[in-house]
Amino acid sequence: MSQRPSRAGGRALLSGAAALGVLAAGVPYAAPATADDKVAFKITDERITESSGLAVSLRHKGVVYTHNDSGGVAQIFALGPDGRTRAVLTLAGAGARDWEAMAVGRDEKGRPAVYVADIGDNLGGAWPYVTVYRIPEPAQLRTRTLRATAFKFKYEDGPRNAEAMMINPRTNRLYVVSKLFNGSVYEAPAKLRTGGFNKLRRVADAPSIATDGAFSPDGRTCVIRTYFGARLYAVDGEGRPGKSLGSVGLPAQEQGESITYTADGRSLLAGSEGSGQPVHQVPLPEDALPPSPSPAAGRDGAGDENGRRDSGPASLGLFFALAIAVVVGYGLVRRRS
Repeated sequence: MSQRPSRAGGRALLSGAAALGVLAAGVPYAAPATADDKVAFKITDERITESSGLAVSLRHKGVVYTHNDSGGVAQIFALGPDGRTRAVLTLAGAGARDWEAMAVGRDEKGRPAVYVADIGDNLGGAWPYVTVYRIPEPAQLRTRTLRATAFKFKYEDGPRNAEAMMINPRTNRLYVVSKLFNGSVYEAPAKLRTGGFNKLRRVADAPSIATDGAFSPDGRTCVIRTYFGARLYAVDGEGRPGKSLGSVGLPAQEQGESITYTADGRSLLAGSEGSGQPVHQVPLPEDALPPSPSPAAGRDGAGDENGRRDSGPASLGLFFALAIAVVVGYGLVRRRS
């Protein structure tokens, strides 16, 4: 289990945190829910008791992935817009020591892939390395087992606890955010290797008690949440979290552990551990909205796990255009002859 307040005492800790100076340490405050906040869906699967990460599908419109925290089976749950489980993806060759976060990115060939981060460290430095697992995002959403690729990581400044992992969609670069009061953003190498260790280098500060984070679909902003709220950042020219854009209030939750952007990049989805928990949709402030709608989820749905794509209207249109050109050309040749 992660280092966190008990479920029963989570809300009490919020008021106590301010008295202890936690807010002064950079923890975003959980502002009251606004009229625009709504429940996007409720997680109803009884197997999901510790939802600790959220990620929006690239291949399947309306689908959101989640996973349980530590000590369970290495599984990812694909949830539909109604919150019901549409498929369970089991990761062959993966362990589930302390899963804390997930993100959808791409593999080395540009194909959609799901990454899940086994980065928790309850003892704050007991584990010499952490692991991120990757599986291809399947084109056909059904319960199945997929072989996982494992990437091992070490921090440049020594082991630490972390609960947030995010992937920049523009660069496909992976970032880990450490927890506790010296929160930091760590950047992975541009190209990950499966042999040996990948070094995580500190590149930015982060809010204290960070429990999750995500990049926007267009890569212009990112968000890092805590138990108490969330903070938005502009992404700088190197693809890293840069200037703070301010805090975003999140609804009171039993134990807020997860956050991601909606497919259009205009809202945040915030989840909590616990059974039967709602996932809230929180609109972004005006100055953080994308200039135009981001590409909708499912844009890669026509492809398969090997990167092939089905023939669609564009392919048929090209075929007919070529056929017409051949007929016209043949007619011109006949006239000249």
